[in-house]
Amino acid sequence: MSQSKLWGGRFTKPTAKAVERFTHSLEIDRRIGREDITGSIAHARMLGKQKIIPSADAKKLVASLQKLLKDWDAGKVRLDPAAEDIHTVIQKEIEKRAGKSAGRLHTARSRNDQVVTAFKLHCNERLELIELQLKSLQQAILTQAQKNQTLLMPGYTHWRHAQPIMVSHLLLSYVTMLQRDRERIADAVRRMMSQLPLGACALTGTGLKTNRLAVAKELGFSGISMNSIDAVSDRDFAAEILSALSITGIHGSRIAEELILWSTEEFGFLHFEESLLTGSSMMPQKQNPDFLELVRGSSACIIGRLTGLLTLLKGLSSGYNRDLQLDKEIVLDAFDKIDGILSVLILGFNGIRFNRIRMERQLADESLYATDLAEYLVQKGLPFSEAHRAVGQLLAYADKNNQSLKTLPLSVYRKFSNRFGPDAARLINPTVSVSRKQSAGSTNPGQVRQQIAAWKKALR
Repeated sequence: MSQSKLWGGRFTKPTAKAVERFTHSLEIDRRIGREDITGSIAHARMLGKQKIIPSADAKKLVASLQKLLKDWDAGKVRLDPAAEDIHTVIQKEIEKRAGKSAGRLHTARSRNDQVVTAFKLHCNERLELIELQLKSLQQAILTQAQKNQTLLMPGYTHWRHAQPIMVSHLLLSYVTMLQRDRERIADAVRRMMSQLPLGACALTGTGLKTNRLAVAKELGFSGISMNSIDAVSDRDFAAEILSALSITGIHGSRIAEELILWSTEEFGFLHFEESLLTGSSMMPQKQNPDFLELVRGSSACIIGRLTGLLTLLKGLSSGYNRDLQLDKEIVLDAFDKIDGILSVLILGFNGIRFNRIRMERQLADESLYATDLAEYLVQKGLPFSEAHRAVGQLLAYADKNNQSLKTLPLSVYRKFSNRFGPDAARLINPTVSVSRKQSAGSTNPGQVRQQIAAWKKALR
């Protein structure tokens, strides 16, 4: 049998074409080629230092791999489409460059520990980029919060008017949730990079005296996996990554949903830069926020990928199983989706313009100030339950008689509580409402300015 495969020695017949097509993975795992080469450099260097292979062979392998890495980055490496996987491609390239020395490269390792090591390194690189994107998105949102520090809007619960809030306060809530996403990703990276799998070999380790800690240090791992069976079958890190990305996707979807609603004609709270929008092939007037709708849709795909990976893992026995070949397709697609989500949201927040007039029109709803009136009565000594009831009755009276709270005489207010004074009606004002807030983290303008200052410092 041809020795085109890394495992061909035992076989006397070629692989069936249908099996070869079904098990072929090059189109997916080519994306971890750079990391596979990087891992091989550290492995070859260690083999030489440990005198497991001749020093001359180790030096030749390292030099050839380093040159291959440069060629890979420059796009000069041709991938044989018939190759079984990326490991085969790289091995064949080293054979061309290092000659017989290439035969020593696979000493004291298996594709099982090799692939999970490259996969971890690739995930680490991608997560660093995602973390930077999240920070850029936070900065774009923070810029909008700074620009709109005096802008007020209705706050909503159950999509009904609740209380007045500062627009910047709401925007900062997005910054806060994205910070948790960054922290989750940092946690996932820390755990993932705490254990180097390389050197676990197929599942039992090796009888050769390797130095796994030296390889770990060179590749940026803080330690090594302490159980070789677990090392080759562990994909907890992939599940944790997808869990973190799913939550980030959900946050992106929630933000997108609010921006879509506020940009509708019914709300009219904001407008987008025209270059972000698309049109209709039939209706000339349409300017649609398709990019936000696809943020929602892409978040669903990421959640689906998480579900897919968990389902893939749930029935696997100890040691490596070929099912794990599919983990990369799942995780890499989720990376691509989250990259798209964050990229367009950054553009979106850089292209937003808020409509003060439309917001002020909604702030004329006097029910927004009911809680302020209730708290006013609490400050006058009334228990909150009684204050709540009194204000509810006052609002019902005004609605029934089609009257404004601002113009009701004090005598009417006093029908519902004798604690109302002549200063009560002044609370029917959005600026007064937000300024009255005193609790830490509230929508009070002073509190919001402090939040903005803190985030500016944190995101530098």
